Amino acid sequence: MRKIWAIVRREFVERVRTRWFWIGALLGPVLFGAVFFLSGQLGRGGGLKRIAIVDGTTTQLGARIAEQLGRSGDWAIRVPAAVGVVDSLTAQVRAKHLDGFLIVTDAALDSGKVEYRGSNVFAGKGALQRPVGEALTVVRLQRVGVDPRLVARASIPLRLETCKISRGTTCGETAAQSFSLAYFMGIILYTAILLYGINVMSSVLEEKTTRIVEVLVSSLRPFQLLLGKVLGVGAVSIFQFLIWGVAGRLLLARRAPLAGGDGGGADELFQVPHVTGATFAVFMAYFLGGFFLYSAMFAAVGAMSSTEQEARQAQQPVAWMLVLSFISMFAMLNDPGSTLAVTLSLIPFSSPVAMPVRWAAGNLPASELALSLAILLAAIGGVTWVAARIYRVGILMTGKRPNVKELVRWIRTA
Repeated sequence: MRKIWAIVRREFVERVRTRWFWIGALLGPVLFGAVFFLSGQLGRGGGLKRIAIVDGTTTQLGARIAEQLGRSGDWAIRVPAAVGVVDSLTAQVRAKHLDGFLIVTDAALDSGKVEYRGSNVFAGKGALQRPVGEALTVVRLQRVGVDPRLVARASIPLRLETCKISRGTTCGETAAQSFSLAYFMGIILYTAILLYGINVMSSVLEEKTTRIVEVLVSSLRPFQLLLGKVLGVGAVSIFQFLIWGVAGRLLLARRAPLAGGDGGGADELFQVPHVTGATFAVFMAYFLGGFFLYSAMFAAVGAMSSTEQEARQAQQPVAWMLVLSFISMFAMLNDPGSTLAVTLSLIPFSSPVAMPVRWAAGNLPASELALSLAILLAAIGGVTWVAARIYRVGILMTGKRPNVKELVRWIRTA
C-alpha cells in the first residue's frame, strides 16, 4: 500500500505543480461565466437597427409594419415604391447605411409573402418574422371588420408554471432548472472523464517512451503502478472540481451584475438548479465509476502504443463510446423514460453520462439506479482485470502496435 501511495502522491504533485493546471482551474469558471452570463448582454447589442420599408401597398399595411418595428426598437422608414428605389436602397446597404429593406405589396395580405434584402438575412428573418406577421394579422382583421384589440385580449399568451415531482415529493424546481441541472451534469461528466482518461494514457505513454517505467517496475508490480496512476489522476480531477465549484459559486452569486442587472438572455433557458444531497451523491458515484472504467481502458491504450500518433489512433474506439452517450443526451432530456434512455443507462460504457442526466431530468426508481450501479461496478472490475494484464505486458513492449490476436495472447499469458 505504501508503494501505491507513493505513485498517487507523485502523480498528484507532478500535475498540480504545473502552470497549465492552475491556468485551466482558474480559467474554466471565467469562460463559463463569459458563455452563460454574458451571452445575453452581448446578444442585446446585435440584430437589426436600421430598416427601410418599400411600401407598394394601397392599405395601411406599410404603416402598420413600421409601427410594429418601432415598438421592437428598430428604426424603420417608409419609402414609396418607385423606379430605382430598390437599386438605391441596395447601395445604402452596401455602404452600411442600412441593415436591409423590406419590399411589401398588397399581395402579402393574401399570400403572406414579404421580401427582405439585407446584409444579414439570418438576423433579418429572426427579427422581422414576428412584428411583420402581427402587422399582417391586424390589417387582415380590420379588412373583415374585426376589432384587433379584442383579438389581442383573447390571445394573451399562456404562462405555464412547472413544479417537478421527484422521489415522491413536490419541489420548487422549474423546467429551466431541471434542464440546466441535467445539461450541465452531462457536459461536466463527459468532459472530465474524457480529459482525465486521456491524461492517464499520456502519462503511461510518456513513462514508457522515456524508459522511466523500466525503473518503476523493478520496485513494484505493474498493477500497483496502474492503480497508483488512476488514483493520482483521479485525485487531481476532484481537486480541480473543488476549485471550479468554489469559483462557480462565486460567479453564480454575482451573475446579475455580470449580465447587466437582469441575468441576460441566458436566464431564459439556463437557471441556477437546486442540487440535493442525493443528486450530488449520484453525480460523484457515476463520475468516479466512469473515471475508473475509462482510465483503465486509456491506460491499456497507452501501454500498447509506442508513439503519440499510435495512441491517438488506438484511443478512438474508447473515446467514441463516451461520445455516443453524450450525443444521445439531448434525446434523454426530452424523454428520460424512453427505451433508448433506459438502455444507455444500463450499459456500463454509457451509464456514467446517461444515468445522471436521467436522474436530473426525470423521476427514476431506486431499483433501476441500483441495477445500473451494480452493472457499472462489475464492468469496472472486468475491464480493470483485462487492462491490467495488457498493461503488464505492454509497458515493456516497443515497436509495432499489437493486433487483436496478440492482445488476446497477452491477456491469457500475463
